Amino acid sequence: MNGAGRPTDSPPNQPRRPVPFPDDTAPLYTVGQVADMLGVERAFLRRLDVERAVSPSRSPGGQRRYSRLEIDRIDTITGLLAEGMTVAGAKRIMELQAEIAELRRQLGQRPTR
Repeated sequence: MNGAGRPTDSPPNQPRRPVPFPDDTAPLYTVGQVADMLGVERAFLRRLDVERAVSPSRSPGGQRRYSRLEIDRIDTITGLLAEGMTVAGAKRIMELQAEIAELRRQLGQRPTR
């Protein structure tokens, strides 16, 4: 072992874990974990699923599992609800924001004349 606690045969800038962390779409978090992270009720998360505002994956046992991207979406919805929007309204705003972003991306790729 070297002074940093790493085995001496391991390169200094290489992580010791055998596999990289999963991407932002990996369904890793339970309803309870997400509720604790965002300070919301578990029932609220289930409601977002029922209303199809957020559609988490399911574990083999049928439990909801959320990705980092879904957690960000829930956080955005929570902010819109705090501004007075309904879940349906928040969902529509986010759809329109995604559409605008896609149109801007397309305009940026459009060939100039």
